[in-house]
Amino acid sequence: MSEQKLGILGGMGPQATQVFYQYVLDRTEANCDQEHLPTLILSDTKMPDRTAAILSGDTQALYGRLLKDAKLLEDCGCTAIAIPCNTSHYFVDKLQGDIHTPILHMIRETAAAIYAQGRRRPAILATDGTIQSGLYQAACAQYGLEAVAPDPDTQKLVMSIIYDEIKQGERGSREKFAAIDKAVRRAGCDCAILACTELSVFRTYHNLPPFYVDAMEVLAETAVTRCGYQLRMI
Repeated sequence: MSEQKLGILGGMGPQATQVFYQYVLDRTEANCDQEHLPTLILSDTKMPDRTAAILSGDTQALYGRLLKDAKLLEDCGCTAIAIPCNTSHYFVDKLQGDIHTPILHMIRETAAAIYAQGRRRPAILATDGTIQSGLYQAACAQYGLEAVAPDPDTQKLVMSIIYDEIKQGERGSREKFAAIDKAVRRAGCDCAILACTELSVFRTYHNLPPFYVDAMEVLAETAVTRCGYQLRMI
């Protein structure tokens, strides 16, 4: 097999990109530098806000920048591309049609992982853009899963943790998250997807139970195995 190289189209946000690469390192069975997966990280912090673009319908500038970055990774010899941003997956099918390098689909891989775990009613903890795009709902429906979006008050708490706290360099409110947890369990969900990479960052600060499925962790594991490397059990 020819040498594999992972391209990470990141910067959305930059801290999430850092955490994603750490996930890749942690989940690769390697005992020295040379046994790790060669990786090229493009942290494009000037990428327009994904939720704002989707909700406004003004996506041209955002898509153009995503495509430019993806082509750069492709031109640099990447054999697979991971995008550690859930909301950006609104554009992934179109993006895949415009480049040759395979893009790993975090949302579909997460739905498959939940199905394999025997769970059937996941809550979606994500940005307004991801929720309104229906991406997780559609991916889960392919496996017969009933994806549940939070009620409006709970969704405001999710957005507050993402935009008012994690994106501003804070660790995130445990009190707000406790209210979110109570709401999704009360809704009869048997798990909840951390479907925003800022919530994956939140997880690194707070000890969350297995009830929570981290989509970015699923993407990291997919990146390792698709590039032909062995997963490390942790």
